[in-house]
Amino acid sequence: MKLTDYFLPLKKDKPKEAEITSHILMLRSGMCQQSSSGIYSWLPLGKKVLDKIEKITKDEMNASGAVEILMPTIQPAELWIESNRYQDYGKEMLRIKDRNKKELLYGPTNEELITDIFRNNVQSYKNLPLNLYHVQWKFRDEVRPRFGVMRGREFLMKDAYSFDTSQDNAKKSYNKMFVAYMKLFKKMGLSPIAMKAETGPIGGDLSHEFIIISKTGESDVFFDESLLDMQKLFDEIDYNDDLQEYINKYTSFYAATDEMHNPKETENIFGKLIKTKGIEVGHIFHFGQKYSKPMNATITDEKGQNLPVFMGSYGVGVSRLVGGIIEANHDENGIIWPKEVSPFMCSLINLNSDNKECLEISNQIYKYFNKKMIDVLFDDTKESIGSKLATADLIGFPYQVIIGPKGIKNDSFEIKIRKTNKIINLSLNEIFNFINENMV
Repeated sequence: MKLTDYFLPLKKDKPKEAEITSHILMLRSGMCQQSSSGIYSWLPLGKKVLDKIEKITKDEMNASGAVEILMPTIQPAELWIESNRYQDYGKEMLRIKDRNKKELLYGPTNEELITDIFRNNVQSYKNLPLNLYHVQWKFRDEVRPRFGVMRGREFLMKDAYSFDTSQDNAKKSYNKMFVAYMKLFKKMGLSPIAMKAETGPIGGDLSHEFIIISKTGESDVFFDESLLDMQKLFDEIDYNDDLQEYINKYTSFYAATDEMHNPKETENIFGKLIKTKGIEVGHIFHFGQKYSKPMNATITDEKGQNLPVFMGSYGVGVSRLVGGIIEANHDENGIIWPKEVSPFMCSLINLNSDNKECLEISNQIYKYFNKKMIDVLFDDTKESIGSKLATADLIGFPYQVIIGPKGIKNDSFEIKIRKTNKIINLSLNEIFNFINENMV
């Protein structure tokens, strides 16, 4: 894509309404625009990142055996009344009425609706286990929306719901999601730490938050530093393996959010206790029959008895992840995108758009990127050299290929690796080899 054909509304100055780094950089790089408090329009650059995060999430959910559906954003209030959560959820729930005075709500989560789908369509134990998921916009009327997409009112979320015949089988479903989350976050270039957590308004007796470490995190987290090397434990796991064995090994290392932190449990940890800030990017719950009992979601077992199913829910904040990834990957100049979720793989920068030779070489490289089907943003504008280089650092794609008159004269062009800010000099032919080896 040529920048002159793209929609990239950059901002030079720090937006007054932005408090944290990710919010500042998302607004400055033209990824999104606030439409009202805690609600954002996603512009082309931000939408590309959302799509990549969503795809990675869906791919791993599918690999785990979960089945995709799509539920509506508007839900009938009667389902929440039936589950006894309608009043308990509080003012965060946006309650509305249609023209017939029927009470509706803008869904903050989907436990009730998925339970209704299950009870109307599944009757036998033979249809279990079952895990249904979707990616949908949610709305929670936060008292104080802040931190951009990290704590907004409208957000894109992947939520999954498992159904099982027993407590033991429900734990197996929970374990699958535990592993799936460790895998999918790593595929986004992240190193999450799974921590014991409160169940909150979702309910249940078992819960883990998936935390990425960031100085600007919302809450304190505590963990054994040995966990930093444990991500590889999940790399080669097959979903048909005995997952409990792996999870037992992982959870033998101490890790807890501030609400669950118990200093007494840290006396005999393996490594050094780390206290830092973290950002929640995923949350899983096992809540047994909390919803199936009041909503009469039952199955017939092998003996012909009707039993309430055992359930769990599993959330990934897709839009929240955009902010979380930026918080974990930036410097003083801008964003540093991991390859896996970068909106473009490379910035191609023509330093002198009026120079015939620069234009010719730039177009040659641009055509090569397109031939290889590599996402590249070609800065073909007439902005100053300083402005072009600053823009490339701000939007933070993994690589920058820089074409200028000096490079043409010497057949030596700069390639900048954004993660390290290292600059290497390559001939034109070597650039094509570099593209093949690092960007394809």
